[in-house]
Amino acid sequence: MRYIEPHGHMVSRTTDDYQDMVTAGCAAVCEPAFWAGFDRSTVHGFHDYFCQLTDFEPKRAARYGLPHFSWLCINPKESEDVKLAEEVIGIIPGFLQRSNVLGIGEIGLNKNSRNEMKVLEMHVDLAARHEQLILVHTPHLEDKLKGTRLILDVIRSDSRIQPERVLIDHVEEHTVRLVLDRGHWGGMTLYPVSKCSPARAVDILDVCGGDRLWMNSACDWGESVPLAIPRTALEMRRRGWTAEAVDRVIYQNPIRFLSQCPKFKLAAESA
Repeated sequence: MRYIEPHGHMVSRTTDDYQDMVTAGCAAVCEPAFWAGFDRSTVHGFHDYFCQLTDFEPKRAARYGLPHFSWLCINPKESEDVKLAEEVIGIIPGFLQRSNVLGIGEIGLNKNSRNEMKVLEMHVDLAARHEQLILVHTPHLEDKLKGTRLILDVIRSDSRIQPERVLIDHVEEHTVRLVLDRGHWGGMTLYPVSKCSPARAVDILDVCGGDRLWMNSACDWGESVPLAIPRTALEMRRRGWTAEAVDRVIYQNPIRFLSQCPKFKLAAESA
């Protein structure tokens, strides 16, 4: 089995996780910027974090033969401080030319507040000005439907953004159609206690088909499973998905979306 981990917060994981992922068939991992478990107080903290994502973490992954790519932003959970967000967004262009940076993400909303909306709009503008892919975080639980609609409207209001260059992550049964109908890609996050279980994710695939959808583990500080994608692939096979159809969802689909950024290349492709 081969697969891409398109959304994994590897700074929160051990090297054992890298080794297990490669053993399971992971061909590349992509790491969006996210919340560190506490609110960072200065732009300098974010600068150091972006250096970690674009310099240190790729070297750590390379020890296990795993290509590592990243996305940059100020996470929605830290977007209430608009002044700090402006400062952080101001330093991102200096990192965009680094070889493993795929775009802007994971941006979006957490509590659907006005300040979060302002920062989301600033991120979308940044992506448009620099022609970057966008990876979006949608809120949790009861705020997800409202937040998803707000996010989709912000993106549609900027005519510079091409829908197929936007991935809306953490979709669930009640939001996936909204995302796909707007022409975006959708990501299903596989968590043991929230978001999508493997069974629910395969239910969504059974209903919606496998086009413009991917799966990810997120594998962050909390309860999460770095091998969630290959485990869900086994559930797909159990339900009758062919090996070729599974490969399209867990390997070819991420490549289709991510290859819109010319920096996304796997070793076999560049050899």
